[in-house]
Amino acid sequence: MRQLNKFILIIATGFVFTSFGFKNKDIKSNNNLYSKENPKVQNNSDSSGVKSKSSREVYLLSRQYDRLEAALEKYQKIERKKLWKKIDIDSATYKELKPFDSGAVVKQIRERLFVDGDLKRDSKSDLYDEELMAGVLNYKKRYGLTLNYKLSFEHIKQMNEPVSERIKTIQLNMERCRLIPENLIDARDYIMVNIPAYRLLYVRNGVNEFVSDVFVGTTWSETEIFSSNMDKVVFSPYWNVPQSIIDNELKLNMARDKNYLEDNNMEWNGGKVRQKPGPKNSLGLVKFLFPNPFDIYMHDTPAKSLFQFEQRTFSHGCINIKEAKKLAHVILKDDPDWNDEMIDNAMNGEKETTCILKNKIPIYIGYFTSWVNEETGEIYFYPDVYQKDKPQPEETKSVVME
Repeated sequence: MRQLNKFILIIATGFVFTSFGFKNKDIKSNNNLYSKENPKVQNNSDSSGVKSKSSREVYLLSRQYDRLEAALEKYQKIERKKLWKKIDIDSATYKELKPFDSGAVVKQIRERLFVDGDLKRDSKSDLYDEELMAGVLNYKKRYGLTLNYKLSFEHIKQMNEPVSERIKTIQLNMERCRLIPENLIDARDYIMVNIPAYRLLYVRNGVNEFVSDVFVGTTWSETEIFSSNMDKVVFSPYWNVPQSIIDNELKLNMARDKNYLEDNNMEWNGGKVRQKPGPKNSLGLVKFLFPNPFDIYMHDTPAKSLFQFEQRTFSHGCINIKEAKKLAHVILKDDPDWNDEMIDNAMNGEKETTCILKNKIPIYIGYFTSWVNEETGEIYFYPDVYQKDKPQPEETKSVVME
């Protein structure tokens, strides 16, 4: 059974949050996908690369390759025209910029955000005005940063990365599009988790049905990349504590405090320890199951404060969902056997209750450090949290699953 978040963090943070982790592997490529000769991709394209929210094709994964290709052409043009100019700063003297500051560096930042597409015009002003504030917010949104108006040295350092690096990132993620399982490329119903974006998307009938922030596996216990089919929703779940946590942490805590299990709503069960259902349970009020060889699943978490961090790698591999309760309601909204009241009662029950889904939902756990927004056409760049964008020795590569 895959380990959950280190139980010792219960004491450190006052919250319990869990998951399991395994060594990183790659997915076997489907080389027939997204080639120029693939008629599916060509037929789903339009001149803008984006359709309106009402379009039933906006969220087809087969369109992502073409969207990235259009973004690639934009950045290659920027490189050819030498528009990506360095912002002149000195790490020793640079002070964090904030609204209504002024100076030559502000003018340079304005020019960069215009070139990158976050500003519609370049006023040439050296004042950090409201127009630039809006551009900074859009930039930070596209780069997965905390949304505020401050510009630190690290932000400018990121802006000064060569445009060639943006181009490489886009090209790499175009290749990752080839790894999307064939049954999902034109699927109109699916759940996708993009690990670097810390984002879950539920698509129904080709349109956005639900979005939530998530947190994923630590850098030493990465969330796997794979596909499956969600078939169960479990309300008021038990957390069956992995043996390694029992041996390495719980036994020590129990030796120090004879009431440790009781105080943490835990009990012995057939030689194992489990945490009983409840609002402080490590899995929260609901978990979502899909068969896979890694014992990975998605679940609620009582550790909501962790979602305020930019880098959300806290688990041992499982996916912790900020809006898990809402996701359960959305998944079951058309099931006559599960109305809203029944769902809420089951989530707040004293006994574990399992709902077998009448229609399984395809799910894809992916890793994309660049992604074109399905509705706006803007390209987003996310941190390479597991260092997968860096060249890897051939001998370390392996296959996760078919």
